[in-house]
Amino acid sequence: MNIHSITHEYVTVNGIKLHIAKQGNGKKLVVLLHGWPEFWYTWRYQIPVLAEHFTVVAPDLRGFNLSDKPKGVEHYKTDMVASDIAELVPKLGFDKAFIVGHDWGGAVAWTFAALYPELTEKLAVCNCPHPKIMLKSFKSNPSQLLKSWYMFMHQIPLLPEMLYQFTLPLFFKQFVRGWMYNKQNFTDEDLSEFVKAFKQEGALTGSVNYYRAMLQTKPNRDIFKKKIQATTLLIWGEGDKALGKELTYGTEEYIDATYEVKYISKCSHWTQNDCPEEVNQYLLDFFN
Repeated sequence: MNIHSITHEYVTVNGIKLHIAKQGNGKKLVVLLHGWPEFWYTWRYQIPVLAEHFTVVAPDLRGFNLSDKPKGVEHYKTDMVASDIAELVPKLGFDKAFIVGHDWGGAVAWTFAALYPELTEKLAVCNCPHPKIMLKSFKSNPSQLLKSWYMFMHQIPLLPEMLYQFTLPLFFKQFVRGWMYNKQNFTDEDLSEFVKAFKQEGALTGSVNYYRAMLQTKPNRDIFKKKIQATTLLIWGEGDKALGKELTYGTEEYIDATYEVKYISKCSHWTQNDCPEEVNQYLLDFFN
């Protein structure tokens, strides 16, 4: 795993600065979108492998790590974050991109593909359901509602930030490494990198604001109405404690293109960290 040849730069989009990690100089672009509580580094097992064939970019999404963190919940709606990526792709000199997202990055990826079909070459999502399915599950699936308790806890002003501020190392030990089947893939060095990222000024509030924006702002209805036009791959770790496997069922209804789902049996929510070899192979096969 050669992450030392990854370069780092800042790109201005939508009037804010995004920090991006970049490797490779292939003719096609792969954009890797991280979730919560993550940052570009969560793709450390994917970037060097994909960079052998593509130009690979993993941004810190707005609100996270080294990227700007605008004040106000309304700046963290998924369509706003997706528009950052829509500006990023042409600024990097590409017409379109393979879009890959995990967790919140998956929600942004679904949104991006719905709103910017012309920029989406193919779409791959790890352990994040289509937004319409997530919305339906809140209304009809009590067990998923229970699993999503933290989403509601995040609505409380300041309290989540205070809790995480004092428990960051323990939090990553318990909820990231603790959930993983292959715990050796989240080393002490990795853990300290994650802690450092969330100790950046404003990172806790910026990242938690994704959950606040989800419930406290009006959604862009086009995200639910517009079917995905891109060929789509859903990769799902079946041992996900936060999101039930049933959230994958019926996804094809929202896609007007070739769609496939790959389940990984002994794999947690942290798909690309827990089972990197499988994820890498699925992505390489999918991108062709």
